[in-house]
Amino acid sequence: MLKGLGQLGDMAKMMKSAQDMQAKVVQMQEDLNNTVVIGESGAGLVKARATAKGELTGLDIDPSIFVPSEKEVAEDLILAAIKDAQAKAKEREQSEMQKITQELGLPADMKLPF
Repeated sequence: MLKGLGQLGDMAKMMKSAQDMQAKVVQMQEDLNNTVVIGESGAGLVKARATAKGELTGLDIDPSIFVPSEKEVAEDLILAAIKDAQAKAKEREQSEMQKITQELGLPADMKLPF
Protein backbone atom coordinates (compact mmCIF):
# COMPACT_ATOMS: atom_id res chain seq x y z
CA MET A 1 0.00 0.00 0.00
CA LEU A 2 2.71 2.51 0.94
CA LYS A 3 5.61 0.76 -0.82
CA GLY A 4 6.99 3.68 -2.83
CA LEU A 5 6.77 6.09 0.06
CA GLY A 6 9.88 4.95 1.96
CA GLN A 7 9.93 6.33 5.48
CA LEU A 8 6.31 7.46 5.29
CA GLY A 9 5.31 3.79 5.44
CA ASP A 10 7.39 3.36 8.58
CA MET A 11 5.79 6.47 10.06
CA ALA A 12 2.34 5.03 9.37
CA LYS A 13 3.32 1.82 11.19
CA MET A 14 4.63 3.85 14.12
CA MET A 15 1.41 5.86 14.31
CA LYS A 16 -0.66 2.66 14.24
CA SER A 17 1.50 1.18 17.03
CA ALA A 18 1.07 4.35 19.09
CA GLN A 19 -2.71 4.20 18.64
CA ASP A 20 -2.73 0.53 19.64
CA MET A 21 -0.65 1.31 22.72
CA GLN A 22 -2.96 4.16 23.70
CA ALA A 23 -6.02 1.92 23.38
CA LYS A 24 -4.36 -0.76 25.53
CA VAL A 25 -3.40 1.77 28.21
CA VAL A 26 -6.96 3.16 28.30
CA GLN A 27 -8.39 -0.36 28.61
CA MET A 28 -5.86 -1.22 31.34
CA GLN A 29 -6.82 1.92 33.31
CA GLU A 30 -10.50 0.92 33.11
CA ASP A 31 -9.67 -2.63 34.20
CA LEU A 32 -7.64 -1.33 37.16
CA ASN A 33 -10.59 0.80 38.27
CA ASN A 34 -12.72 -2.37 38.35
CA THR A 35 -10.13 -4.62 40.01
CA VAL A 36 -10.26 -4.97 43.80
CA VAL A 37 -7.21 -5.63 45.96
CA ILE A 38 -7.36 -6.40 49.68
CA GLY A 39 -4.74 -5.34 52.20
CA GLU A 40 -4.58 -6.97 55.61
CA SER A 41 -2.99 -6.42 58.99
CA GLY A 42 -3.11 -8.04 62.39
CA ALA A 43 -3.40 -11.53 60.88
CA GLY A 44 -6.59 -10.51 59.10
CA LEU A 45 -8.19 -8.54 61.95
CA VAL A 46 -8.28 -5.49 59.69
CA LYS A 47 -8.85 -5.66 55.94
CA ALA A 48 -8.87 -2.71 53.54
CA ARG A 49 -10.42 -2.95 50.08
CA ALA A 50 -9.21 -0.70 47.28
CA THR A 51 -9.30 -0.52 43.53
CA ALA A 52 -6.09 -1.45 41.77
CA LYS A 53 -5.76 2.30 41.14
CA GLY A 54 -5.38 2.76 44.93
CA GLU A 55 -8.80 4.22 45.76
CA LEU A 56 -9.92 2.94 49.18
CA THR A 57 -13.41 1.45 48.88
CA GLY A 58 -14.01 -0.24 52.21
CA LEU A 59 -12.78 -1.54 55.55
CA ASP A 60 -13.57 -4.75 57.39
CA ILE A 61 -12.61 -4.55 61.06
CA ASP A 62 -12.92 -7.39 63.55
CA PRO A 63 -14.74 -5.98 66.62
CA SER A 64 -12.21 -7.57 68.97
CA ILE A 65 -9.73 -4.78 68.27
CA PHE A 66 -12.04 -2.14 69.79
CA VAL A 67 -10.74 -2.27 73.34
CA PRO A 68 -10.56 1.29 74.69
CA SER A 69 -7.12 0.77 76.20
CA GLU A 70 -5.84 -0.52 72.82
CA LYS A 71 -6.93 2.51 70.75
CA GLU A 72 -3.43 3.09 69.33
CA VAL A 73 -3.09 -0.57 68.35
CA ALA A 74 -6.41 -0.40 66.46
CA GLU A 75 -5.33 2.78 64.67
CA ASP A 76 -2.01 1.20 63.70
CA LEU A 77 -3.73 -1.93 62.37
CA ILE A 78 -6.16 0.14 60.29
CA LEU A 79 -3.37 2.26 58.86
CA ALA A 80 -1.26 -0.83 58.10
CA ALA A 81 -4.15 -2.49 56.23
CA ILE A 82 -4.73 0.64 54.15
CA LYS A 83 -1.04 0.91 53.29
CA ASP A 84 -0.96 -2.79 52.37
CA ALA A 85 -3.94 -2.36 50.02
CA GLN A 86 -2.33 0.69 48.40
CA ALA A 87 0.97 -1.19 47.93
CA LYS A 88 -0.87 -4.11 46.31
CA ALA A 89 -2.71 -1.68 44.04
CA LYS A 90 0.56 -0.10 42.93
CA GLU A 91 2.13 -3.52 42.29
CA ARG A 92 -0.88 -4.56 40.21
CA GLU A 93 -0.78 -1.38 38.14
CA GLN A 94 2.96 -1.75 37.48
CA SER A 95 2.48 -5.39 36.52
CA GLU A 96 -0.26 -4.51 34.03
CA MET A 97 1.85 -1.71 32.53
CA GLN A 98 4.79 -4.08 32.16
CA LYS A 99 2.59 -6.52 30.23
CA ILE A 100 1.65 -3.77 27.77
CA THR A 101 5.24 -2.66 27.22
CA GLN A 102 6.33 -6.25 26.62
CA GLU A 103 3.49 -6.82 24.13
CA LEU A 104 4.68 -3.77 22.21
CA GLY A 105 8.30 -4.95 22.26
CA LEU A 106 9.39 -2.04 24.44
CA PRO A 107 11.92 -2.34 27.29
CA ALA A 108 10.26 -3.76 30.41
CA ASP A 109 11.41 -0.84 32.57
CA MET A 110 10.02 1.80 30.20
CA LYS A 111 7.56 4.09 32.00
CA LEU A 112 4.11 4.46 30.40
CA PRO A 113 2.19 6.59 29.77
CA PHE A 114 4.86 8.99 28.70
